[in-house]
Amino acid sequence: MDTPPMIGKNIQRLRTSRKLTLNVLSERSGVSKAMLSQIESDKVNPTVATVWKIARGLNVELNDLLDTDDQPKRVFTLNPAGEEAPKLETRENGVSIRILSPLNMVEELEMYLVSFEPHSKLASEPHYPGTQEFLTVVKGAVKVQVGENSAEIRKGDFLVYHCDIEHSITNESNQPAVVHMVVRFTVDKH
Repeated sequence: MDTPPMIGKNIQRLRTSRKLTLNVLSERSGVSKAMLSQIESDKVNPTVATVWKIARGLNVELNDLLDTDDQPKRVFTLNPAGEEAPKLETRENGVSIRILSPLNMVEELEMYLVSFEPHSKLASEPHYPGTQEFLTVVKGAVKVQVGENSAEIRKGDFLVYHCDIEHSITNESNQPAVVHMVVRFTVDKH
């Protein structure tokens, strides 16, 4: 490497690709908005600790900010079923949610395996405008209510809907149900 990495440009590129304002990144990273602005315009040389905080705020690896290669990164990541990471699981009111996607994908694309005990319900508040959920029933059947729309879907069925309004998934049967859910965060262009 003949020249130092353009950390400021990398931060700006990553921040804008995630549609984050300087204010939001400042809140997430603990680095002031003024300092972020100066770093992005390469007016200051940040400390390693500051770059680390910004990387955490952007939810990327430190190396992503130091990278000088403009080529898109090719990813091949295996998360074996038996391993703990990134197995994050919550259980509430007969619903178990297991996060399958890597944590660095949060607020871009998230994947879950959601298990429902008989007569259980997962109710959700509206997500960011334009966000969509993609459901595939793996086992049993569930009822999906999105605003005024509802559908009963069974094993093998696929449903996609905007989830930027109140929505719920209910197992009304006497048998367990399992749903694979993908959440895609997008910006509403309307």
